[in-house]
Amino acid sequence: MSTQAVSTRPTVFDDFLKPWNEWFDDNRWNKMLTVPAVNITESPDHYKVVLAVPGMKKEDFKIAVEGNMLTISSEKEQSNEENLKTYTRKEYNYSSFSRSFTLPDEVNKEKIGASYTDGLLSIVLPRKESSVKTTATNIAVK
Repeated sequence: MSTQAVSTRPTVFDDFLKPWNEWFDDNRWNKMLTVPAVNITESPDHYKVVLAVPGMKKEDFKIAVEGNMLTISSEKEQSNEENLKTYTRKEYNYSSFSRSFTLPDEVNKEKIGASYTDGLLSIVLPRKESSVKTTATNIAVK
């Protein structure tokens, strides 16, 4: 399982180059920058999906299961207005993402749980009791 890490830190030249960057803007690159990195791990009794989404609140996430599709999405708006005697500065920021994963049939959809701690959204997908893998035991031949 591979992990994708993308830095979205602005540089000093972003504002200076903004008019030219908009001319050569490619939507494929913008979408890659707004999609959080994901790790998926498997254990004998569950799968775990972890998304790196710092700076969010647990209320910002929407997690839905429809059929065998798990969809994790978020929309966040921020606006800031500063009124001084000589000027007014308004800033507006909107960010969103949506990730979808096809769930295996062995996932117990009624017991899916999620938590958000230290910038990591963790979703635990427990397996159905009948599909939990058991450890093999050796049987001695007499």
